[in-house]
Amino acid sequence: MLKVAVVGLGDISKIHIPAIQKKPNVELVAVCDIDESLAQTVPGVQFYTDYHVMLDHETLDCVHICLPHDLHLPATKACVEKGVHVLQEKPLALTTEEGLELVKLKKQNPNVKICICHQNRYNETFETLKKIVQSGAYGKIVGIKGLVTWFRPKSYYDVKPWRGRMKYAGGGVMINQSIHTLDLMQLLGGEIESIKGSITQLLDYGIEVEDTAVANITFKNGATGLFFATNSNAENSSVELQVTLEKGKFIIKDSVLTKVDEDGKKEDIIEDAKLPGTKFYYGASHLKIIDTFYTCIRNNTQDYVHIEDALTSIEIIDAIRQSSELNKSIVMEGNQYAKR
Repeated sequence: MLKVAVVGLGDISKIHIPAIQKKPNVELVAVCDIDESLAQTVPGVQFYTDYHVMLDHETLDCVHICLPHDLHLPATKACVEKGVHVLQEKPLALTTEEGLELVKLKKQNPNVKICICHQNRYNETFETLKKIVQSGAYGKIVGIKGLVTWFRPKSYYDVKPWRGRMKYAGGGVMINQSIHTLDLMQLLGGEIESIKGSITQLLDYGIEVEDTAVANITFKNGATGLFFATNSNAENSSVELQVTLEKGKFIIKDSVLTKVDEDGKKEDIIEDAKLPGTKFYYGASHLKIIDTFYTCIRNNTQDYVHIEDALTSIEIIDAIRQSSELNKSIVMEGNQYAKR
């Protein structure tokens, strides 16, 4: 029986907690949040306001970190140093530099597993698209397009002010709303040669973080990528991921993977599973990534999203931000990058 806890009872915990409770041979033994009014959120489960106290009093196999971005590193560090496995919500960290601290933490604690919740890697549409691309049946990748056009009202930032502060959020639309799209783009495109990007605020919300970002990505294999994300749309439109290959084009939109022939004929290939009662953009793959990670804990296997896997999307975000500030392309060099 795996004994599990959740730290942070915000929006995303409402996905994690039911998923945990549905798993056989898993017991949710504790939850933690500084807001004491949430003490009865999960009946019958021990409630704490300090995760350090929780770690001292409970015998745990895994902790789910569902906290604001700036608390990911310290909370994960506290769990790992207690020998407890961690499933940490995205983003990995606020910056590449902070992400490298987690890489160091992992090396210092090799027997503790840290999984980063990039659950969209497990969407049926993406898994199928990735296999198609890797098969080479349609030739090499020519281009990748990732679009995220969503809506966030001013109240979104007013209710939880940390979302609009660089110190606490690490950014806006890139790190919060569209990090999954950047992650999937780099998984398909491979190593990145350079990035030229621009970020801005189209909305007059008085926040520090960007609400709109655009970037041109050059992959080392010669493919190009176009990334565009905004929170200034009139609604939350479906994320769109398009891959153009030498002999065909594939699009994920509205949770459906579609093949587009040269004459424009469309053929639907597969549709993602849905999780009723949740925001459409959460999808249903939290259940899959949690189940996969629990299996890895039980079997001491490594088939989950590691810190190093999640670091690339943070590097991309940092590069887009630097490119915008300097108005120059940024050359990517492994886990570091340099100004061109």
